[in-house]
Amino acid sequence: MLEGYAAVLLVGLVAGAVSGVIGTGSSVMLLPVLVHAFGPRQAVPIMAVAAVVGNASRVLAWWRLVDWRAVCAYALPGAPAAALGARTLWALPAHAVDIALGLFFVLMVPLRHWLQRRQWRLQLWQLAVAGAVIGYLTGLVLSTGPLSVPAFSAYGLVKGAFIGSEAASALLLYVAKSLAFAQLGGLPWDVLAKGLIVGAALMGGTFAGKASVLRLPETLFQRLLDALLLLSGLALLAAAWR
Repeated sequence: MLEGYAAVLLVGLVAGAVSGVIGTGSSVMLLPVLVHAFGPRQAVPIMAVAAVVGNASRVLAWWRLVDWRAVCAYALPGAPAAALGARTLWALPAHAVDIALGLFFVLMVPLRHWLQRRQWRLQLWQLAVAGAVIGYLTGLVLSTGPLSVPAFSAYGLVKGAFIGSEAASALLLYVAKSLAFAQLGGLPWDVLAKGLIVGAALMGGTFAGKASVLRLPETLFQRLLDALLLLSGLALLAAAWR
């Protein structure tokens, strides 16, 4: 059991550093380890709690650059939608959702570049619509970080402003999702404690990754986003295949 915790904490530190650099990816990296260590039934609520702590640390790291107008537009409709999605998750299998999202993430790589070439930008009201849709999907599946990445990028945010604003929005969505799990009886004290421990590892990795963002060229930043979208999509498709 101690070896399982050690592996989770190690991957949590690495995942926190990765998400601290490119703004997302911690859930995709941690899920296989959490399932192996604690079982699939506990993995999702543990990750929801850990995501609250991890996103809070990213907000603290980039507090001065957060675009609060974008956060409010995205999260105000997104948080209740996430709670609704979490309730739906208890009744519906995620197999078909994993396939659809996996394909979407993979296709998002060429689509994102096509939109960039056309200099497509989201308006504030369109970001709110995206928040409601992605919020509901956040309640249904473990992570929709690769969905929020193109949304906030299309709004015009990059690097620290992008990471901080996306994290603040995700924080509110995961709080709503965690509260929904608690009401459904899926968040007993031992699961909550495990989520806080994993979240602490994410927090440590996040602050370690901040220095890398400050030195990261924007071109490399965009390539890392593409790599994460592709890997996230393939991970979801592989999970659905099993």
